[in-house]
Amino acid sequence: MSLKLAVGGKGGVGKTTITSLIARSIAALNKETKVIAIDADPVANLAAGLGIDESKPITPVSELSDLIAERTGAKPGTMGGFFTLNPKVDDIPDRFSIEKDGVKLLVMGTVQQGGSGCICPESTILKALMTHLVLGRNEVVVMDMEAGIEHLGRATSGSVDALIVVVNPGKRSRVAADKIRKLGTDIGIKNIVVLGNRIKSDDDKKLIKESMPGYEILGFIPEMDEIAASDRDGTRPFDDITKIPEELLAVTRKLIALDA
Repeated sequence: MSLKLAVGGKGGVGKTTITSLIARSIAALNKETKVIAIDADPVANLAAGLGIDESKPITPVSELSDLIAERTGAKPGTMGGFFTLNPKVDDIPDRFSIEKDGVKLLVMGTVQQGGSGCICPESTILKALMTHLVLGRNEVVVMDMEAGIEHLGRATSGSVDALIVVVNPGKRSRVAADKIRKLGTDIGIKNIVVLGNRIKSDDDKKLIKESMPGYEILGFIPEMDEIAASDRDGTRPFDDITKIPEELLAVTRKLIALDA
């Protein structure tokens, strides 16, 4: 299986929790499949959702200064000058990821200066790494993206099987979804779908359907006490992933079918 999924949404909609559950569900349903979860959100907390021990600091790729200098030929933090625009990155996912229950976690990090569009050693490494993950890996890649989906460029976007925009039944998340869809469309992502989360009633479903015409609805995930409790306790939800709700299992199966 070589499925490539990006997950976006406004902060607070449950995007990271959904990303972790999808990654874990795919790994559980397909024991032979390699799954790598990419934390590409500046507020990196995908580790908690995957149940990875956060007491040991996880160094984001963008902060691997020695590696970046070695691969690009330029010191991180510098602007301009000469450095390679095609650095070696194929060993990074295996060297710097942490695995639990069949899912590897790789934390991308962010470029601290110059903006998302800067041409600097850090951004060059991140973009080359994302291209490798999408185009060069024969495995499932599930990416927890920030709203701006900044790490995805035109070179890789056409190979993303789906951009999943997570929304709640509220106006602000729907407005954010419109912005994310525009960004995704602008860089060439063809399959952009909506996943309703924290759904409490049929009225919530109706609100999302009627207020988001033109969107394909991937499914609706109910409000879950398990997730609220795990958030309070600092644990991952559904430690036994086989007990996830049928609605989320159905969504996972739909996504797996994209690779058919």
